[in-house]
Amino acid sequence: MKIKNTYQPKIVIVGSSSVDLVLNTDHHPQPNETVLAKNFENFFGGKGANQAVATARLGASVYFVGAVGMDPYGQQVIRNLVDEHVNVGFVAEKTRHETGTAYVTSAKGKTSIVVVPAANNDLNHFDIDIAEKIIFQADLVLTQLEIPMTAVEYLFKKCKELGVKIGIYAAPAKPLSLEIIDYAEFIVAKSNDLSTIFGEESREDILKKLPNKLFVRDDSNSTVFFDGNEMKYYRNDPEEMAHKMGMGDAFTSSFAIAYCHGNSISDCVKFGNDVSRKVAANKGSQGGLPFLKDVI
Repeated sequence: MKIKNTYQPKIVIVGSSSVDLVLNTDHHPQPNETVLAKNFENFFGGKGANQAVATARLGASVYFVGAVGMDPYGQQVIRNLVDEHVNVGFVAEKTRHETGTAYVTSAKGKTSIVVVPAANNDLNHFDIDIAEKIIFQADLVLTQLEIPMTAVEYLFKKCKELGVKIGIYAAPAKPLSLEIIDYAEFIVAKSNDLSTIFGEESREDILKKLPNKLFVRDDSNSTVFFDGNEMKYYRNDPEEMAHKMGMGDAFTSSFAIAYCHGNSISDCVKFGNDVSRKVAANKGSQGGLPFLKDVI
């Protein structure tokens, strides 16, 4: 993996932010069952904010385009991003809804998550238009699917008009249009989401149609892609697993950093796996994200 020490890629993240409210229990409740939590924790999250923090810690100049509510959680989210050296000049404060939240039940290394998008659902094409000047200057734009699909589709259209590269972490899973699939520089997806995103074909058939573009992940921190000749598999099991929140965001972010520095696809995947492995050992989607000096 090569990193150009004098080069700081400019990355624009367009996506979600939230406060994650985590209940740690002995087991996941069944329908009509009441479970007592061992404790309760708060973390900063949202796939967009996770990627903003991750890319900033890995040496990028990062701008975040998102939406929060006019509530204390919104101010906390903004303050956290500022502390992480993320530019928040294009974060819209919305009056219609409060800041997004995620309610997480964590038991025995597995999580059940209910996301309340709230203000994230208010991100729209006007917010993207306001950010056009920094999108135009970006080396890469990153987005996810915790914001409205209308905003994602408009963002792709904007990037195509401006000739700017864009990558997407297709989670939570929604169908992607052919326009998004065609223009995306890379797509990261979970293995159990492929039928929702691409339709009812086998994993191998889908991968073969998207060589060096689609990267499929699973819970064991393994990644598979098709390089145009053969399937490539990378697996890097975490030594410790606090929980799996944020591993996909960590992979996407570190893949993007390696990609911006001109590394091979294989090296980008390996770097992504290495970084996501570190995240799994820490609680919270952002707390375990490493700094560049820790992984290079």
